[in-house]
Amino acid sequence: MKNNNYNQEVVWLLNEKYGGQLTPEAEKDIARLKRGEPVDYVIGHKKFCGCQIDLRYKPLIPREETEHWVKQAIAEMAKGRPRGGSPRAALDMFAGSGCCGIAVLKNAPNSHCDFVDVDDNCLKQIRLNLKINNINKNRYRVIKSNIFEKLSKSDFDSKKYDVILANPPYIGLAEKKKVQKSVLSFEPKQALFAKQKGLYFIAKFLSEAKNYLTPEGFIYLEFGYNQKKEIEKLLKKFGYSDYQFEKDQFGKWRFVKICIKK
Repeated sequence: MKNNNYNQEVVWLLNEKYGGQLTPEAEKDIARLKRGEPVDYVIGHKKFCGCQIDLRYKPLIPREETEHWVKQAIAEMAKGRPRGGSPRAALDMFAGSGCCGIAVLKNAPNSHCDFVDVDDNCLKQIRLNLKINNINKNRYRVIKSNIFEKLSKSDFDSKKYDVILANPPYIGLAEKKKVQKSVLSFEPKQALFAKQKGLYFIAKFLSEAKNYLTPEGFIYLEFGYNQKKEIEKLLKKFGYSDYQFEKDQFGKWRFVKICIKK
């Protein structure tokens, strides 16, 4: 199976980046694949909800599971709400490559998005991806913040959001041995792992997120396949009562949609 995957990746690389030609540069990239580097990094970009997501600064590679729920969030944003046609405000928390928020901006024309991450490489990556996808500068802000820290400052022009998208680090430190070797070796560990059995950032996020939602707003939060019970405990602890857990396209519990019950 491993050889089949490798052969498929070589074909994909050649077709995607080199027009099917085995050039000297292609041979160098094939050597990177042999060393275990993820094919998306070697190609240098990935498609996500119809957007081109550049990966040159090595953010977390966008996953199909994430794309699955982001499409659902975009469809939810498209539904009519009593807002008088005002721009829909989104927040991409733990933004990484910016793929979630950029998908919103690309697919929901009447929208604005704030991107939040604490990592400088990710902030550079987000700005580049916004440029690549031709997003007007008036439609977004890129904010360096440790979760809501900057947004809560009195000197910051904060606001409330119609949708908050969150894909935090959620793999427990004890789960490292179960993670694919190429992921461990090449993807940013700070975007993957969290203390407290993977719940550290999720708990910090949920403790504040409802303060940043409009009355009819909602949150989409991604989590690990084995964390549903613990997430539900956190939701109850922080006073959320209107939520719905959903599975990804592979049949695993993967995200929860949260509303503010009035």
